[in-house]
This record gives sequence, structure tokens and C-alpha cells, in this order.
Amino acid sequence: MTGRAPRIVLATRNEGKLVELRAILEMHAGAPDVASSAQLDVPDVRETGVTFAENALLKARATAEFTGLPSIADDSGLAVDVLGGSPGVFSARWSGTHGDDLANLELLLAQLSDVPEAHRAARFVCAAALVTPDGAEHVEHGYFPGTLEFSPRGRNGFGYDPILRVDGDPGGRTAAELEPAEKNRLSHRGQAFRALRPHIVEALAG
Repeated sequence: MTGRAPRIVLATRNEGKLVELRAILEMHAGAPDVASSAQLDVPDVRETGVTFAENALLKARATAEFTGLPSIADDSGLAVDVLGGSPGVFSARWSGTHGDDLANLELLLAQLSDVPEAHRAARFVCAAALVTPDGAEHVEHGYFPGTLEFSPRGRNGFGYDPILRVDGDPGGRTAAELEPAEKNRLSHRGQAFRALRPHIVEALAG
């Protein structure tokens, strides 16, 4: 964030996600002055929704109301076919402790240990929401498909990135082996925020 007053708020306390979202906004919305909800002391919002879109809207609405600024939030997670779409909205707390990336990843790998590669299809899903102080709301989705590896590979990214081998990647890389700009171009979050871009531009112009 610059020394100027922010014009838009990203409703996140996840540093890795904040870096990604800022990069995407700078690429696609003209580098607006952005603050995080943590920087503006926005109270935590309980994610009680049963879909990614519901949780994203809960966070964006509360942040817009608290700050009086256009607010963006996303909710995202991993959907595994053989688990019926789980962990889904519970991805960040799959092991029982919210935000313990390593424990979540290890539990999921243990649960899938006997599942053959042919049945390990999965995808990251993101719902990105924009809510303005006047009550306008917009939600867009993005999807990042792949196949789950049997062990982690790569040091970039966070969460389940090290175990999702990206569909169509000629090198068979995981999401954690992609360069940041490459991941932003391909990822579920990048797709959702690019789709949200016209609404962000309109909100900033108002």
C-alpha cells in the first residue's frame, strides 16, 4: 500500500493470497491503491456459507460496511472428484485447525493414499466478490484443474499448490512449481479476478 489513502480493500489476512491478489489487480485494474482488511483493522468475518460465493460475499459485504470502500473478497479451495468435491469450502481447515497448510495437505494425501492416479482428478475453485458501499454486488468464478500427486513438489504458492499437477502443463509441474506470473495467468484466482475486472474498474471510476 502507498502513502495515499486506499481506494479499494482486499478482504484477506493471508499474506500469500494478498501478494497474489495485488499482482492480479495491478495487471488487470491499473494498480489501484490497495489495502488489506488487516491493515484497516477490519474485524474477522465468520465464513458460515456453504459455497465459495456465499463466503466471498460475506467477507466483502462486512469489509465494505466497515471501511466505506469498495471491497473485494475471494473464497477458494480444492475440490477432489473422488471425495465428492471435498475439501471444498473446508479446504483451509480440513485437518481441524484453520490455516495449517501442512496438516491439511498431509491429511488429504493420507486419505487418498490408495487412490490410483486415474482417479485423482481435482481442481482449485475460486469465487471472487466485489461489494461497493452503495450495495452493488458482483461474483465471478474461476477453475484450475489438475491431478493430485502422491507427494508435494515445488516451493512457490501455498496451501495445496504443491500437490496439484496442472492439466496441460508440458513439464508436468505442480501449481507450486509455476512462476508467480505464470500462476496468476492460469490460476482459478486469476481467472475469477480477470472476470471481475470490468466491475472493479467501474467501482474505481465512480
